[in-house]
Amino acid sequence: MAAHAELLLWNLLQLIVLLHMNGLVEGVGLLRAVSRAHRVTETVDSRSTLEAMPVPPRVAFFPDSFHEVNGVAHTSRNFMAYAERHGLPFLCVRAGSGGGVAEKIRGDLQSLELGRSRLAIRMERDLEFDLLFWRHIGAIGRALGRFQPDVIHITGPSELGLLGAYFAHRLGVPLAAAWQTNLHEYVPMRLSRVTRVLPMRLRSAADHGLERGSLSALLRLYRLAKVIFAPNGELCQMLTTRLTLPCHVMPRGLDTELFSPARRSRPRGELVLGYVGRLSLEKNVGVLPDLGEELRRLGFPDVRFLIVGQGAEEPYLRSELKHARFAGVLRGEALAEAYANMDLLIFPSHTDTFGNVVLEALGSGVPAIVTAHGGPKHIVRDGETGIVIPPEHPAGSPGEAALFARAVAALARDPQRLARMGVAAREYALGCSWDAVFAGVYAAYGRILRGGSAA
Repeated sequence: MAAHAELLLWNLLQLIVLLHMNGLVEGVGLLRAVSRAHRVTETVDSRSTLEAMPVPPRVAFFPDSFHEVNGVAHTSRNFMAYAERHGLPFLCVRAGSGGGVAEKIRGDLQSLELGRSRLAIRMERDLEFDLLFWRHIGAIGRALGRFQPDVIHITGPSELGLLGAYFAHRLGVPLAAAWQTNLHEYVPMRLSRVTRVLPMRLRSAADHGLERGSLSALLRLYRLAKVIFAPNGELCQMLTTRLTLPCHVMPRGLDTELFSPARRSRPRGELVLGYVGRLSLEKNVGVLPDLGEELRRLGFPDVRFLIVGQGAEEPYLRSELKHARFAGVLRGEALAEAYANMDLLIFPSHTDTFGNVVLEALGSGVPAIVTAHGGPKHIVRDGETGIVIPPEHPAGSPGEAALFARAVAALARDPQRLARMGVAAREYALGCSWDAVFAGVYAAYGRILRGGSAA
């Protein structure tokens, strides 16, 4: 049943994006009628040149996640905090709890929280997609009318992202779009319960078709933007090639006072391997039990796991990792203390575009072992602040688990090297800051608003 709901969601999402990109929604008059009813176009001025606008630009931000526990939400909260610290005009339009509308205005710092309906489809423990979210179009239009944005910034193809793209188009405001997550890679993983009944050749073709079709739908949305933000240069290159749009590298920052080796309370001794993140298929957490078994074969039977997070794979992990500690979702100082009391972070994901948790571990003086796929390999300096596993085996395979185990064993046998890596990890993290990240974003806004390139 869950697989059918996910397939329905993605079909509907792609249909909405395709209709919107081709102007067919305008053709049937649905959104036009709603926007007329609320007089959106009469209350928001279109701005085309920097001279006609205040400096710095007035940014309306439509994040996919804000209150949840994930990298997008973490970045979104820090973006709003940056605007508050620097007194920047900023409107955050986001999903909230309950079904109503809540608006907060503190001068030029404003927020609009919109509740989801009972028909929202749950994608993860705290992630939903609401097919009726468009009912809030009037409230959003009025908020934008009062705020008068110069830029609308979205973070993905959620209800918020689609609405942000719609209003940018309707109001003649430049759209900035952040590519935060490789959602097209999630689709074949999430639908594997359907495709796994197929013969291997057909399953491979189905997985490829699902990923290619999802990527095509996502790119249709991102083509509406004037500038793309992505968390690493590899993704920027792909997006620039596919979209012929400027792409600005937008990494993630870190609070190095919160995430610090000084929070460690456990003495050195037994080796603790940590994992932080969603316990889901796309995070490749299934490799962790195989890693533990391989370490036992290599003569390390007493290695302990500390698992921070929740998700659909938790029951399986609990059944396989008998001696692991499952801490659930942690925040703030409790999360920082958990990192500091690890000896190594194991992050086996192949799909993460950045990997906030990897940077948080490095800030805590904890080296990380990651795959050669996705964003974390751009954070870890192989052999200096951690280890990047070579791409010799498929995700979740026994061969990949063996590579992780050999990397762990090598460091466990050389505690001085492990300690040097921890020091180097901390030094690297000290050079990262949220202010530098978002200053780069505002610089890209300025170049686009002046009619130049954001790259």
